[in-house]
Amino acid sequence: MRKLSMLLVPGLVALSLAAAPVLTSAYAAGSDEPSSPPKSDTSTKKGKKKSSSVSDPKFLAAYRTAYTTIYDSHDYTGAIGQLKSLKRDDVADVANLIGYSYRKLGDYQSSKVYYELALKDDPNHVRTWQYYGLWQLEQGNREQAQYHLNKLASLAGTDSSEYRSLAAALHKPTGATLVY
Repeated sequence: MRKLSMLLVPGLVALSLAAAPVLTSAYAAGSDEPSSPPKSDTSTKKGKKKSSSVSDPKFLAAYRTAYTTIYDSHDYTGAIGQLKSLKRDDVADVANLIGYSYRKLGDYQSSKVYYELALKDDPNHVRTWQYYGLWQLEQGNREQAQYHLNKLASLAGTDSSEYRSLAAALHKPTGATLVY
């Protein structure tokens, strides 16, 4: 799973996958847009292997297309279809982006299902802890959002953009509109 996370997490610059260069988008802290992964990626799963499709250049190209549809075009409905067509909802990176898209569309129940699928696949998936923490805030669950923030601190550190994003959102007063 570590290899998959390194292949799919946007912003990772150095990878040994010549056939499929990685996205290098980086966004400001305090948003729930993608950013670079932490220096030490702790999202590993011992003994569990995914199908080789996750390293398949066609899979990666389709994933990047869906990623662009989300973050550049803000077409969340289209991206959900693209991601589901990969037939890899069991992969944390894919499930997380589906959850993110549903959250942006206001379908919080579907979003929750996919965030939980992502964490089932990889309990240390940093981006899911961040996005699910923002989901918790949007639902008014500040204590759960704080739990997610603590989890991010243990996984990625307090200097990570994911931690800073959720911390900034948590510091806003209850009822404040979250802008990210």
